[in-house]
Amino acid sequence: MNVSFENQVALVTGAGSGIGLVTARAFAEAGASVALADVDENAVHAAAKELASAGHQAMAVRCNVADEAAVAALVERTVSAFGRLDAAFNNAGVHCPVAETAEASGEDFDRVIGINLRGVWSCMKYELRQMRTQGRGAIVNCASQSGLVGTAGLGAYTASKHGVLGLTKSAALEYAPKGIRINAVCPGSTDTPMVANALANEPDTMQAVMKEIPIGRLGRPEEIAAAVLWLCSPGAGFAIGHALVMDGGYTAR
Repeated sequence: MNVSFENQVALVTGAGSGIGLVTARAFAEAGASVALADVDENAVHAAAKELASAGHQAMAVRCNVADEAAVAALVERTVSAFGRLDAAFNNAGVHCPVAETAEASGEDFDRVIGINLRGVWSCMKYELRQMRTQGRGAIVNCASQSGLVGTAGLGAYTASKHGVLGLTKSAALEYAPKGIRINAVCPGSTDTPMVANALANEPDTMQAVMKEIPIGRLGRPEEIAAAVLWLCSPGAGFAIGHALVMDGGYTAR
């Protein structure tokens, strides 16, 4: 896919590793100046340094997306450094321990909702304020196949990702007339550190999920990144409030 983001600015959360890192790299290689944000300060600074060493314009910001003030500062720093904001991938998220609903921890529920759902809401809020002044922009929120179907034992995670799709659709309707497109990507099980950790900690549950993937393998971060860049590109100019499923056929059954 030959998509150019020359003279544009992209912001990626959860950019210290996995899908976020690969997507930030893809934006940079397509010509964008990129702000990388992650709660892991060492990881995100290493990622930005890698991109800068390759000749790209990149900056790192430590940000906990569950902290609205930190998100506001992230967008402000991005615009201060690069002058504008054209594309955003709200990717930061966490998994939750597998537990039946009656046994699940309230602390785990609040943490997952705070990062996966409220974090996306906060990111959109401040990205949209900047894009609204520009009269254009594109946002992609990272949902999940779990935003489309239920998964036993993952109630908090599933609820958070269903919520992301609801936020995406509502905001997309509000801002399409203002020149801002908002969509979501729904990855299935992808070869990332988060999935590797889930496989290690909950092998029976995760192995059962993997057996149900029709394509017979995990997704690749590069495949998800390609979908995000397309959704942010002019080629997706008629896509509004769409949930692009990238799950190897899991939800097509």
